[in-house]
Amino acid sequence: MDYPVIEEGGFKYIETKGGEQNLLLLHGLFGALSNFNGILHHFGTSYNVVVPILPIFEMPLRKLSVSGLVDHVAKFVEKKGYKNVHVLGNSLGGHISLLYALAHPKKIASITLTGSSGLFESAMGSTFPKRGDYDFIKKKTEATFYNPEVATKELVDEVFDTVNDRNKAIRVIATAKSAIRHNLRDKLNQIKAPALLIWGKEDNVTPAFVGEEFHKLMPNSRLHMLEECGHAPMMEHPKIFNQHLEEFLTEVTVAA
Repeated sequence: MDYPVIEEGGFKYIETKGGEQNLLLLHGLFGALSNFNGILHHFGTSYNVVVPILPIFEMPLRKLSVSGLVDHVAKFVEKKGYKNVHVLGNSLGGHISLLYALAHPKKIASITLTGSSGLFESAMGSTFPKRGDYDFIKKKTEATFYNPEVATKELVDEVFDTVNDRNKAIRVIATAKSAIRHNLRDKLNQIKAPALLIWGKEDNVTPAFVGEEFHKLMPNSRLHMLEECGHAPMMEHPKIFNQHLEEFLTEVTVAA
């Protein structure tokens, strides 16, 4: 089932309205709604799965930072009137999830991280790609996954469009630098909500040791390391990802 993008009150988002529990999905810096197709199809009829589109390319540049994006998410949750959320974030979305959990602990039912930034990340290497270098972008996008075939032409084209647009490229760099400045090593022990960590063993953006470090620093966490998997486990291994997530959410709900 495909869900339309809703625009209201300055927010763009998808909402499935499939259940009472709210499952909030936060995408990464180069993330797209299609990244979460597997989760939407699996949980859309049993949970209220919500995907706010982060305004990385719309927010005033002077306000663009991970803190600004966290504020956007907080305002969105308030606008929608959600009492609490199961928040799930991939890459930059995981970083925003963590900052949101630290700022609004009473709003968090659980937190799921997959390939999250916040401790260490290496997205584009030491240099930003030259504009117009499609082959470079294709190789970089394919390298995000263990199986390069997951990087469809549609996905590569979307990333290429982002880095080839000067305004978008400036915003990507500004957001990435802001994320690096917001290292959370000394704050992760403050997050007491149940946490699920799903990591790709072959993730070369936030490598496997990063997932292990999150697990060590977050007191109420569990870690699943997936074989033959890169930076986006929910795309590369949707079946096993959804299985781990469903078991976790069911357990958290029953305990609550």
